[in-house]
Amino acid sequence: MTTTLGTASAGPGEIDTGRLEVGETRDGSPIGLPVAVINGAQPGKTLYMQAVSDGDELNGVGVLQRVVPQLDPAELSGTILIVGIVNYHAFQVAEHRNPIDDTKMNRAYPGNENGTSSERIAAATFDVATRADLVLDLHQGSTSRMLNEVRVRCGKRHRLHQDCLELAKTFGCGYVLDQKGPDGQLARAAPDEGIPTIDPELGGCVGWDETSIRKGVEGIFNVLTHYDFLEGTVELERQTRANGFDQYGSPNGGLISFEKDLGDRVVRGDTLFKVTTPFGETKATVTADNEGILWRTRRLPQVATGEYVCSVGTDIDSY
Repeated sequence: MTTTLGTASAGPGEIDTGRLEVGETRDGSPIGLPVAVINGAQPGKTLYMQAVSDGDELNGVGVLQRVVPQLDPAELSGTILIVGIVNYHAFQVAEHRNPIDDTKMNRAYPGNENGTSSERIAAATFDVATRADLVLDLHQGSTSRMLNEVRVRCGKRHRLHQDCLELAKTFGCGYVLDQKGPDGQLARAAPDEGIPTIDPELGGCVGWDETSIRKGVEGIFNVLTHYDFLEGTVELERQTRANGFDQYGSPNGGLISFEKDLGDRVVRGDTLFKVTTPFGETKATVTADNEGILWRTRRLPQVATGEYVCSVGTDIDSY
């Protein structure tokens, strides 16, 4: 059976790429998101993947750029649907939010086909997502430094919570944040439609980070194998799970000096960072409020009073 997505169309054992039209630019030119259809030679499940929901989070498209050329539809069971760049306008100017309506795309789902620019793009991509059995929404920590992790955003009382946890474990970044996400996230909206969905946060960088991209490629092939798109087996490894976050801002303006590295365990009272003058004079020392793992840090050392500095994953367990 032929499968289409926008202008891409592929019969069994075929792959095709094209564009999914989602509106027009200010000069009236059509906006087409890059899409791909990989239609396996054998029937099976459908996987939907998307990247660059936030315009400066590029590791996801780096992953897709490496994954798609490795896929042979003749060896695939089922179908893979891909939108390679979701936030068209933000990607063009390398910004996080859609500059047309100043909206964070991953707060606009399930979207509105007659709404704002972001709502229309969200509606079009959500329509694709709801054709799938599984969804991977590839993100990264914007320009922060962050662990490679997977986020389960449906909430622990959701009927698909265990299915989303299994998908996260299969992806296998090693770290999972299991915390209900804000309204409008794809990983919140798609489970409400009965589709297990996760949000891999593939590190954080300016540009591409090869280590995180390789982790993402490995994660996608883990999913393809475990869910029978490809032949083989995957040995699932235990994941370190955080069930919450403590976020820390700076009590003073100055320069940040971290006392802990990403992934380090901390206990209450451990020094996380110091704020100094340009001459190394200590202005403030900030300590951990609770036991946890240093999960995310700002990249630039300079801060103003109250500006974000770091996050500690809390309520740690494994599964």
